[in-house]
Amino acid sequence: MSKAEKIFEKVMTGRSDANISFEDVCNLLLRLGFALRRQGTSHHIYSLGDSYLNLQPGSGGKAKKYQVRQVREELKRINLRP
Repeated sequence: MSKAEKIFEKVMTGRSDANISFEDVCNLLLRLGFALRRQGTSHHIYSLGDSYLNLQPGSGGKAKKYQVRQVREELKRINLRP
């Protein structure tokens, strides 16, 4: 199982939303076909078709828990898998 598949499983199971690195979430989105549309000082905006995700890093380089949940819900909505 590749690293991207492992991160995908962590995101989709929802058991460790607070322990996923921001960089891993960003890399996963890129591997799934999302494009980085804009990067401000802290906000990273990804899009794929009509899907938009606005992410920003949390403390300690981790992704914010509620944003991991938003990513999971969007991936389920568009039925996207690695």
